[in-house]
Amino acid sequence: MRRRGATVLFGGVLLALLLWQAFFAIRVPYVALGPGPTVNTLGQADKHDVISVTGAPVSTSAGQLRLVTVSVTTDLTLFDAVRGWLQHDYAVVPRELVYPPDQTQQQVDQQNAQDFKDSQTSAETAALTKLGYPVQVTVREVKAGTPADGILKQGDVITAVDGTPVATPAKLTEAIKSKPAGTPRTFAYTRGGAAATATIVPRPEDGNPRIGVTVEPKQPHPFQLKIDLDKIGGPSAGLMFTLGIIDKLDPADLTGGQVVAGTGTIDDEGKVGPIGGIPQKLVAAKRDGAKVFLTPAANCAEASANAVPGLPLAKVATLDDALAALQAVRDHRQPALCTP
Repeated sequence: MRRRGATVLFGGVLLALLLWQAFFAIRVPYVALGPGPTVNTLGQADKHDVISVTGAPVSTSAGQLRLVTVSVTTDLTLFDAVRGWLQHDYAVVPRELVYPPDQTQQQVDQQNAQDFKDSQTSAETAALTKLGYPVQVTVREVKAGTPADGILKQGDVITAVDGTPVATPAKLTEAIKSKPAGTPRTFAYTRGGAAATATIVPRPEDGNPRIGVTVEPKQPHPFQLKIDLDKIGGPSAGLMFTLGIIDKLDPADLTGGQVVAGTGTIDDEGKVGPIGGIPQKLVAAKRDGAKVFLTPAANCAEASANAVPGLPLAKVATLDDALAALQAVRDHRQPALCTP
């Protein structure tokens, strides 16, 4: 009997050790996504302004414009994964969805950091354009012997092609490609502030019509802008950075004294794009006092399916939509909302 009891005891101890090993020691190929920190783009982070302006008066708002983030927890045990599955604020997903198998975690983090930096650049471009400082498609170089040689010069600002405005280098390329090579085109430009037009006939090169200029975007403005925020990656803060810049430079208080959270990418033309992690971002926004959430139109279905009580979802597809939503907040009206 003693031997049998010892065997049962040994088996129990071994089972306990195996269970402990399975639940607390072995790592599983999953990550947990949860509500991350939010940041007021009108305020400070690490004791310095998130958005700083030098050379122009800056307004102070009574409310807040909060960008939202998702926390990513790696190196999960089975116990961690099960606990995450049981928490409604978290999502446990295969690691490869966040860190593709053909990339290291360091490479993914570097790409996220670059996307974050690019989002700041686009935010500045969109905000400055809205504030009356448009992008200027400026000639950097004219190649000798090309159709534009002797017509356009370095420093010229191309404003239109055949009467169609070109606000970005991409739009200029698109306009030139819109008709076959050999078609005379009318280019409007300014030189030293004086407006002029000229006819240039594009030639074929690499299968596309070209005029032989290299251009760059410039956006002259009489002040300096700086966005100073680290430890955050990805492009999803673009919209909130844009609104923060506008609020800082516009005497009006865009927030109406309210805490407004939001997310979404933004491009140079003010188009708002979709992002990931909506369920966790909504929870983070509500946790930190948001009264309305600016939601990319393409994320509306997912946001509605994961709506948080007491947090209206304002639908925004463009910067103008976001500004209209903030106007509604200031007027104590309901903004255009996402529909389930």
